[in-house]
Amino acid sequence: MKIAAAQIHLYPEVGENLKNITAWAEKAKAQGVDVVCFPETSLTGYLFEGFHQLNADRVNSAIDQLQGLARELGINLLVGTPYWVEDRFYNSLVVLLADGGRLLYHKTHLVSFEKEYFASGSDLLTFELKNLTVGTIICRDQNFPELSGRVRNAGAKVLFISCAHYYPPMVARLKVDKNRALPIARACENGFFVCKANAVGSYRGEINLGHSMIIGPNGVVIAEGGETGEELLTFDIDEKRLDWGWG
Repeated sequence: MKIAAAQIHLYPEVGENLKNITAWAEKAKAQGVDVVCFPETSLTGYLFEGFHQLNADRVNSAIDQLQGLARELGINLLVGTPYWVEDRFYNSLVVLLADGGRLLYHKTHLVSFEKEYFASGSDLLTFELKNLTVGTIICRDQNFPELSGRVRNAGAKVLFISCAHYYPPMVARLKVDKNRALPIARACENGFFVCKANAVGSYRGEINLGHSMIIGPNGVVIAEGGETGEELLTFDIDEKRLDWGWG
């Protein structure tokens, strides 16, 4: 199974993000990717106080278009987006399966700012892709070892992490080491692959320094993105060779 992390810019307009996600999904398909993870809120942009102004119909229409794209390309897309469930509003990852199915994960551990807009999720998400169980979390969820451990205990061999690490420039620089270390630790602790997609670029005076990563079950960094450019990180997992111990 070939996995990918799409490190992309996020825009404050759904239409621009829809075009960009589509373009990178097509690039992933051309490289033989089976499943590609996009950053947190990649469909809407990380809008800060603008989250409450989102139009649910516009967002849901864009999700439907991406679901059609997943079926057309025969690729599985993991797309970060705000998502409405009845009267509750979540920071979510929508899984758009190549067979037309749709799954949802809602961010469990919100940052303090997000609590003004989003409800916290409580359920795990694991599912099967090409005979492998995979799981998902979002951004700050990576700080909590017990959550990733629950995903591992559910049988996951791959953990996808969808992130948007926006900070003031000085803070962003100080946070780089931490945000690199956490997914490596989660991979090594749990003996599974980690595929982390983070955004790049600036918005409203804050920056996102990328460093998307694919990490092996022994904590070895297989691929890592830069700090400013859009790029696609890929790795072809051999389902028959999942033991990456040092031996």
